[in-house]
Amino acid sequence: MTAPRSGPRPLALHMATSSAVWTSSLAALEHARNGLLPWSAPQRSAANAIQTAIGAADPEALAGAVAAESTARLADFLAGIRAYHAHPYRRVLRDLPVLWRQGSARVLDYGGTGRPVLFAPSLINRSYILDLRPGASLMNHLREQGLRPLLIDWGDPGDAERDFGLEAYITQRLGGALEASHALAGGPVPLAGYCMGGLLALSAALLYPERVSGLALLATPWDFHADRNGQAAFLAIGASAATAMRLGNPPVPIDLLQAMFAALQPNMVQAKFRRFAAMDPDAEATHAFVALEDWLNDGVALAAPTARDCFMGWYGDNLPGKGLWTVAGRAMRPQDLTMPAFAAVPTRDRIVPPPSANALARALPDATFIEPRAGHIGMVVGSKAREALWQPLTVWLKGL
Repeated sequence: MTAPRSGPRPLALHMATSSAVWTSSLAALEHARNGLLPWSAPQRSAANAIQTAIGAADPEALAGAVAAESTARLADFLAGIRAYHAHPYRRVLRDLPVLWRQGSARVLDYGGTGRPVLFAPSLINRSYILDLRPGASLMNHLREQGLRPLLIDWGDPGDAERDFGLEAYITQRLGGALEASHALAGGPVPLAGYCMGGLLALSAALLYPERVSGLALLATPWDFHADRNGQAAFLAIGASAATAMRLGNPPVPIDLLQAMFAALQPNMVQAKFRRFAAMDPDAEATHAFVALEDWLNDGVALAAPTARDCFMGWYGDNLPGKGLWTVAGRAMRPQDLTMPAFAAVPTRDRIVPPPSANALARALPDATFIEPRAGHIGMVVGSKAREALWQPLTVWLKGL
């Protein structure tokens, strides 16, 4: 029996946040009328126009309209969540051969007779974003193009990974997966990393250059203070508190991680579910939404030392951007890469700001560089992913 959906996760937080935002609108109305609400500089001219319009409106009529709009938006949000929970789409699980396994990590073999290519996804999200569904699978595309894609599935941290930091994941898990891929190919293989997985892949390429014939970095952050410094500081502080207050060093649960990221854009979830409420349940776009939302809600816990390394070392101290990040005693310098590289920096990325990813792409000494007009996830599984990323990546891989 298929488990019922419980997202968007954490659902209680999203419900409480949305209710608080809309029910507080009436309370904020008088402050807006008197010019007491804080506005950022880019929004100030619009704020002045809004304040003028509020001042000219009948107070009682305006209050009634705001209350009605707040109620309608909350109803649409709830309708979108109910429609998502009830939607019949379910991902068909694939029984893929396992090339290599150690601890909770394994390498899935998508088959084919061509050159093996190893992909390293993020540790936080499930690897199947690269094989989301028919028509939205980079792995299938590469196999159809004559390559043999291999995908690391990190799994939830088990007893063996409980005390793993980033270095252990890179040297023990990614290093082992790369060694197995090298043995399968009978020589060095292309290595690709997506998002956080790109930093792991870069490190492995620097530590084990004899196993890697080329490095592809897809929407990979590097300078964590290049943009949105306040958000980076928030994540660092949140992770510090989350890991310090939990006895026994257990993994950081996915709901806590999701809550931290949701706090950066508190209105994004309610906005997309309100739109979803009005969508045709049988439309292709609706199935795509549900498939992606299922993936987003199927996150992975993070070993506490890894969480500290990521959020405090990367987001807080910006060690990669400052040239101070080390793995196994070696500085991770993209300038030292000795193999061809490929860098994809999506221009509409709201998860990894382009200035952060560009800092890495510019530092690579021998790189093919593309800027897909897409978002962080849309570049990989969106309706234009084939033209935006899949095809140029395939051309580069075949040309190695």
